Amino acid sequence: MDADKQALLKNLPRIDDIMLLLEQQAIYEKAPKAIVRQTCRSVVDHLRTKIMKADKGGVRIPTDENMAAQVTAIIDGLHAYRLRRIINATGVILHTNLGRAPLCDAALRRIVAVGAGYSNLEFDLETGKRGLRYDHVQRLLCAISGGEDALVVNNNAAAVLLVLNTLADGRDTVVSRGELIEIGGEFRIPDIMEKSGSVLKEVGTTNRTHLADYEKAIGENTGLILKVHTSNYKIVGFTEEIDLSTLVEMGKRFGIPVFNDLGSGCLIDLNRYGLIHEPTVQETVATGVDVVTLSGDKLLGGPQAGIIIGKKEILARIKKNPLNRALRIDKLTLAALEATLMEYLNPENARLRLRILRALTEPMETVEKRAKKLLSAIRRLKIAGLTVLLRKGASLSGGGSLPTQDILTYLIALKSDRLSCHRMDERFRRLPTPIIARIAGDEVLLDPRTMDDAEFSFVIDGLKAVMRDD
Repeated sequence: MDADKQALLKNLPRIDDIMLLLEQQAIYEKAPKAIVRQTCRSVVDHLRTKIMKADKGGVRIPTDENMAAQVTAIIDGLHAYRLRRIINATGVILHTNLGRAPLCDAALRRIVAVGAGYSNLEFDLETGKRGLRYDHVQRLLCAISGGEDALVVNNNAAAVLLVLNTLADGRDTVVSRGELIEIGGEFRIPDIMEKSGSVLKEVGTTNRTHLADYEKAIGENTGLILKVHTSNYKIVGFTEEIDLSTLVEMGKRFGIPVFNDLGSGCLIDLNRYGLIHEPTVQETVATGVDVVTLSGDKLLGGPQAGIIIGKKEILARIKKNPLNRALRIDKLTLAALEATLMEYLNPENARLRLRILRALTEPMETVEKRAKKLLSAIRRLKIAGLTVLLRKGASLSGGGSLPTQDILTYLIALKSDRLSCHRMDERFRRLPTPIIARIAGDEVLLDPRTMDDAEFSFVIDGLKAVMRDD
């Protein structure tokens, strides 16, 4: 180490001196002494590392006041929420990175009501004895889906893992090569199968799998037949796959349970609203399949959850699996899911009250009216150098559902003489309530299909802040 660096290191600010300054600034009203001291150490250590890596003469020792300011900024940051509400203007309705399905008003009310005090989470009010948390939504799930029994865990990956481990630990699971899916977040069917203890038995080819392929693969060690809904891609052209009903019949012949990982979990017929067919939970259960898994926060429109529906004897085995406790959901998820499911007792209410379904099925003329309303409000701002146009475009379902479906929409296109589209987009993301848009060419695009009218005010206020002179 050269002499210059040694001198700089000797002159590093003393932690006690920094803390004395901070104490005079009432820092302990913001954080306890242990956190303040650790933060001071972190700031000094960062400066030490910077000196060690710097070229000769590349670092100046800051004053104690400067170091204290750095510590204060870090501690102030601890008081700022990192998980925040944002405005989704991307046009991707089920945006995994943006939290997927927003909860309906009823679900939010139930979260507050249940979370504000004690609840009968695992207490039977009739008998006065311990109850099961799953019972709170079991009756609704069975009534809506037609299933015999149901269980809820913390997400669909957990549901798939639990079913595989229960029914096929150490045994073969037969699945078509064309259904060995991967979705976002590194969820891959072969990997989940390996972790479950089940042995993957691939049949057929990527594009064509015949019934005979399944039949030839079944042997003494076969524990399960798995069909996976390829919800985030489609194979087209020279293809063949075996429908679920046929697999169920084959499973009965061989005495092997059939498991369908449905994924997105649709509870209404989207065909009625001009969208491509997405298999519903009800029609899937009606095939006689032994067990079905689906997500709570995708097309169902509720909180993150993994829902398992199926035959009583199958569900009884799954519920007894010790993994079930590790994967269980909490009271707030149960509260939100119960309220969401109640909306499906009237499917038209569900379509209108669940924001995901409303966005998917909103008629083009209604989107146009709302887009023009936002357009007029932006133009009334009369921001110099800002061009605002209305364009036709397409939204996407997202969330691993309806992969080939473009959903027509109207877009608000913004272009500034002063700011590049990337700079404008960056400023939108730095707002107190961030606005997440998309960029096409040299324009920033806002899609009203993924925004409620009540969120337009955030866009108006945000745009004024974004275009304000530096």
